[in-house]
Amino acid sequence: MNPALTRWLSGLKAAAAPFWRAVLAGRDKIAARWRRSLQFRTVTATVLLTAFAFLGVGAFLSSQIASGLYQDRLQQAEAESRQELNRAKSIFEGSAASDRATVTSMVADTLKLLEGTGGGTPRYYLLTPMKDAQNLYVASRSNTSITASIIPEGLSQAVASGTGQYRQPMALPRGDHDVPAIAFGTQVSLPPGNTYALYLIYDLSAVQQTLDFIHGILWIGGGLLLILTGGIVWLLTRAVVHPVSQTAIAAEKLAAGQLQERVEVRGEDELARLGESFNRMAASLQEQITQLATLSEMQQRFVSDVSHELRTPLTTVRMAAEVLYDARSDFDAINSRSAELLYHQVERFQALLADLLEISRFDAGVAVLEAEPTEIFDVVRHAMEGAQPLAENSGSELELVSAETSCVVEMDPRRIDRILRNLIVNALEHGEGQPVEVIVASSEDAVAVEVRDHGIGMTPLEASRVFDRFWRADPARARTTGGSGLGLSIATEDARLHGGWLQAWGQPGKGSCFRLTLPRRRDTVLTRSPLPLPPAEAHGGPAEISAPERQDVQVTMEGEHHATDVG
Repeated sequence: MNPALTRWLSGLKAAAAPFWRAVLAGRDKIAARWRRSLQFRTVTATVLLTAFAFLGVGAFLSSQIASGLYQDRLQQAEAESRQELNRAKSIFEGSAASDRATVTSMVADTLKLLEGTGGGTPRYYLLTPMKDAQNLYVASRSNTSITASIIPEGLSQAVASGTGQYRQPMALPRGDHDVPAIAFGTQVSLPPGNTYALYLIYDLSAVQQTLDFIHGILWIGGGLLLILTGGIVWLLTRAVVHPVSQTAIAAEKLAAGQLQERVEVRGEDELARLGESFNRMAASLQEQITQLATLSEMQQRFVSDVSHELRTPLTTVRMAAEVLYDARSDFDAINSRSAELLYHQVERFQALLADLLEISRFDAGVAVLEAEPTEIFDVVRHAMEGAQPLAENSGSELELVSAETSCVVEMDPRRIDRILRNLIVNALEHGEGQPVEVIVASSEDAVAVEVRDHGIGMTPLEASRVFDRFWRADPARARTTGGSGLGLSIATEDARLHGGWLQAWGQPGKGSCFRLTLPRRRDTVLTRSPLPLPPAEAHGGPAEISAPERQDVQVTMEGEHHATDVG
């Protein structure tokens, strides 16, 4: 390609780029407005449908009007032309003129009779000899610049081959443009025996002007009708959509917690009743939520107060239980066993009390995250070391699995250690002596720790409720170490406090897996986890611990997937 042409095309493309960007941006704005605004859709659809209806009706009316005007002028012109052409033909045939001068004078006088306006329509004549005419006394004559060349060929052939009167529409030159016209023609004879074609041509430009004027009126009327229709529809839809829109805005604010939000009610129609119903609903919700909030606050305060009040007597009871427990060797078998039961139940009661105090802090919103850059592997190993005695008693092997050796995370090490210790203890309790793996993997933005056991497992329902307070999958299950029933609930709150996830998966008879996912930096929002859940071996393959996977499956039961995202 020519380099100059290539540069020109490139420049043209660059110059047109802003225009096309503006067009695309405008299209996107209109599309967004169409999706989001009921009023815009209603007004636009009404105007477009009205425009289509107007075009259809206008086309029909224009066709009928044009046809009526044309037929009216055609009938008038046909009657006039038949009369005038027959009269001229009779004069020519009945003339006794035989010499050139007489014939020329007779033709001139007769053609003057054909001049006229034809009922207000300009009329022109043309007398032209046939192709085989010889020894002509009279050449072509016309009262205007019309020549035989503008006569339609079909009309010329009809006149040349017949003796009747014929007609055909034609385009009549008028300055630099053509106007519609209709030509009537017949064959006449002049001395000395030559045949001529005589035409009467009616100028229909006045009819076309009338039709153009009617079209202009229709277009103006149609435009005004569209504007008026659009305005009326806009006003009517606004009267309906505006109150609904205000109600929707108030509902959004109500959902955001602004319980005092109400809508303005005007009139007594259906929209007014809708507003009144919404206000009554909002008032009822505000009252109920306020009551529930007050009740919840009272319950939280009661739990907190009771927990604090129980600490002093519990400390005294614990001290007495420790004394009895240390001296149990001096007791008989029954009292010795009673001292042991008292000591262990007091320990469990103290753990429950500590958990209740921690839960009350979360409920009150006063839990504080003391985050600092911490090596996650140190926390994992510390939690595993704390659970090692339980692993030895249960016969389960506790193993750390990771392709990495170091990962620093901004976290509260005390809370993360509590989460991991709880997960590991639960895995050992329900692992039925099978190995328990603690799997660690990280990505650029997140770190994940999975605790996987191969014990009794869980159903999807159990996995969805495992984080509920005081919930057990089977109340008849024995606990080797005891527990308050609040451990996983506290772990969930700790994970949420870090901006992380705590998720569960399980299959009956195939074990369970709990995954803790944390952002490596406090300002990061989690979108995916470095470890899959369910673990890859649950589908028959080895565990993939390094490749990240999207978080679209959390709980699996016999190949079915159910979401259980906590935190």
